[in-house]
Amino acid sequence: MWALFAVASAVFLGTYDVFKKLSLNSNAVLPVLFFSTLTSAILFLPLVLLSAIYPEVFINSVLFIPSAPLAQHSFFFLKSLIVTSSWIFTFFAVKHLPLTIVSPIRATGPIWTLFGAILIFSEHLTMIQWIGTAVTLLFFYFFSLAGKSEGIHFTTNKWIVFIIAGTLLGSVSGLYDKFLIRNFDRMAVQAWSSIYQVGLLFPVILFLWYPKRKENTPFEWRWSIPMIGLFLVIADFLYFYAISFDGSLISVISALRRSGVIISFTLGGILFHEKNIRQKGWLLVGILAGVMILLFGS
Repeated sequence: MWALFAVASAVFLGTYDVFKKLSLNSNAVLPVLFFSTLTSAILFLPLVLLSAIYPEVFINSVLFIPSAPLAQHSFFFLKSLIVTSSWIFTFFAVKHLPLTIVSPIRATGPIWTLFGAILIFSEHLTMIQWIGTAVTLLFFYFFSLAGKSEGIHFTTNKWIVFIIAGTLLGSVSGLYDKFLIRNFDRMAVQAWSSIYQVGLLFPVILFLWYPKRKENTPFEWRWSIPMIGLFLVIADFLYFYAISFDGSLISVISALRRSGVIISFTLGGILFHEKNIRQKGWLLVGILAGVMILLFGS
């Protein structure tokens, strides 16, 4: 059963990336990020209030959000700060790069998470993990060569730097999640971090974007913007719920969840008529193969 939830999470996560691209094409980045994040927070606010007012009704529900001491909120706020920073980089990159370039780079996230685990948690690589790491990095190098055929140079393109920075920060968030889920309620982490992200983005919108909005790309409201927040909330909920099952295997769940990039890659190629789909597709398969070897060797 937990594997089905992990697959469902991957589907929602892959579609979430497509909604990002639909929302960001020829559109202002920061308002799209703000309103999609606001959607996530709005989804959680009723659950926070109902859990506080009627705890006896919701306490046995998977949607119950327990109250948290003030000291815990500093940990949730730090989670929001890391995620918001990652998303700012990622959203700008998604706007300016083909989705078939972004998806394979995002797929390398487990590699950087593993390196972080080695540095922070003193974890050690097995032989299988070394093989998975080598395969992933080798195909990532081939992928960088393929990007040159589209005029995208990985060493000089600003948006490539942005998506790599966003991916690295996402890996930092993943490492921090490992600490949070061990110590705090998963629904409290997801709900409050979403709410605090709105608080972080509001001054950015008010003081950085709004005064200069006429000098940059204009903002256009699209139906896909709230879908970003909705699909991310569902994807993360299914992911954390899958982990909560007794006997669930985190390595398998992570591998299944990472396969969501196949959806964003395929739909990105179809909907946005991107180039060199077949070549990039084989390279994506190579990257994912390395990631799968890495995760199953954990």
